[in-house]
Amino acid sequence: MKTIKNISMVFFIFLSLSNYAQTDKATTTKIVGTKNYVFVATTAIPMNSAEINNVLSKMNGNTSSSSISLIGSNYELKITTDTVTAYLPYYGRAYTAPIGNDDSGIKFTSAKFTYESTKTKKGWQVTIAIKDTKEGERLSLNINENGYATLNVISNSKQSTSFNGYIAERKQKK
Repeated sequence: MKTIKNISMVFFIFLSLSNYAQTDKATTTKIVGTKNYVFVATTAIPMNSAEINNVLSKMNGNTSSSSISLIGSNYELKITTDTVTAYLPYYGRAYTAPIGNDDSGIKFTSAKFTYESTKTKKGWQVTIAIKDTKEGERLSLNINENGYATLNVISNSKQSTSFNGYIAERKQKK
């Protein structure tokens, strides 16, 4: 029975993601090359631990899976040549408590970062190291040719977490 639930969940995720693929190979190549795109998170995948599994089992709509659907939310990572802006949720263990009016999550705007893009057999591997935040985030973005992507966020003060989603061209402001 558990296998049927897992297969159904994977099928649902792929069915949902098929509606979100916005790019073809040429468009994906262009936007990764120009460093002007947005990663839209559709699924959060917290690091597996007993505490996280305990919390997930109590959430509404739980399917005994270790992923959390973010479809319909506005969670994203915006990348331009001079700025990286993250607005992502966080599910996991923090090693230090936030001070002040910090609403947690992975939220920052950075102008000091390194960006490295490497072409792989099936897409691109993008590595971003944030230099001007207290968390010292390192972002690893694996992008396939159709625009689907996986984002891994590594922080100095939190467990690492991953997100599945897609990349899209940034809309120009009028």
